[in-house]
Amino acid sequence: MEFDSAAIKSAARQLSRLSAQETDIILADMADALEASIPAVMSANEADLSRMDPANPKYDRLQLTPERIRAIAADCRNVSRLPSPLGQELMHRTMPNGLDITRISVAFGVIGVIYEARPNVTMDVTSLCLKAGSAVVLKGGKDADDTNRAITQVIHSVLCNHGLSSDTVTLLPATREATAQLLEARDLVDLLIPRGSADLINYVRENATVPVIETGAGVVHCYIDQDADLQMAARIVQNAKCRRVSVCNALDCLLVHRSVEPHLDQILSPVKDRVCIHYGEYGREWLSYNMSVKIVDSIDEAIQHINTYGSGHSEAIVTDNQDAAARFLREVDAACVYHNAPTSFTDGAQFGLGSEIGISTQKLHARGPMALQEITTYKWIIKGAGQIRC
Repeated sequence: MEFDSAAIKSAARQLSRLSAQETDIILADMADALEASIPAVMSANEADLSRMDPANPKYDRLQLTPERIRAIAADCRNVSRLPSPLGQELMHRTMPNGLDITRISVAFGVIGVIYEARPNVTMDVTSLCLKAGSAVVLKGGKDADDTNRAITQVIHSVLCNHGLSSDTVTLLPATREATAQLLEARDLVDLLIPRGSADLINYVRENATVPVIETGAGVVHCYIDQDADLQMAARIVQNAKCRRVSVCNALDCLLVHRSVEPHLDQILSPVKDRVCIHYGEYGREWLSYNMSVKIVDSIDEAIQHINTYGSGHSEAIVTDNQDAAARFLREVDAACVYHNAPTSFTDGAQFGLGSEIGISTQKLHARGPMALQEITTYKWIIKGAGQIRC
């Protein structure tokens, strides 16, 4: 296949002419249309699920229910209600020579997203990109292809009803060839975002010739300090690990201060019937009911372990010692660092950002939950009155 770059760029320009109010109406209509299409989307999802082993960690991410579809629609509506990120004055100054200089937020233009068995991403990414003024090129995984196409059909029907080109949201074939072409689409894609496993993200980073923001892979730790409230620790571990084991903010490795080791059974009691414990297996994103445990002698060892084996995603400490908490928050190198709260809160909606396009684990441009502001760029507007530079 070949990209119709001209058509996609034309769609992006058409999108830039919409008012914020018009965009919000389109997103609200998409949410309504998705809810009205629950039977069709569920049928497509069942076809995808029939090809996957339920024991596969990706199965839960792939599976949709009417409730999950309605939640996806609700996230789209939430995005429609957020303030527009475009045209915001980020800086303004008048120079001594009279030049008036303003920096304003603008759309990227065309954003590409590569993702795996996560059909919710299709609508989440579309709503955020449209709100941020960009056309979007989607490359989903083959495991979710039927579901992605059913959701994209809903999106295209709404775009058509509003006189917009279907090229505004392009879903590529679920093939390796399409992936390769997207990675090299320098004449089309302004920003590329991979969402999925560490293998996918590494592949995109190593092969892309377009700018990439890394998201998704999370090797997540929770450190139970010597001054921790043990009942609180048990609740936090249970929620961080078992709320949804297949998501990137799920707990992978529990670090326990040696003085707390006699109480480890109490901490693990809420999860002992579901979670398989491993010792000595570190630096792994489990995405399942497996979890590593390590006993450490000090907070120094805990921080060193996290900064060695973590992926820069989300890390937590449970302690009533404010000095220990302050040190952990300061020295742990991650996008999101928690004190007395589970890492399951690392989510754009939980941070009040609306739906997220991903969790950035890098430090350039964006870090942590990426929402509207993070998928815009800026330009400088300079107004003069005939000044000449000496």
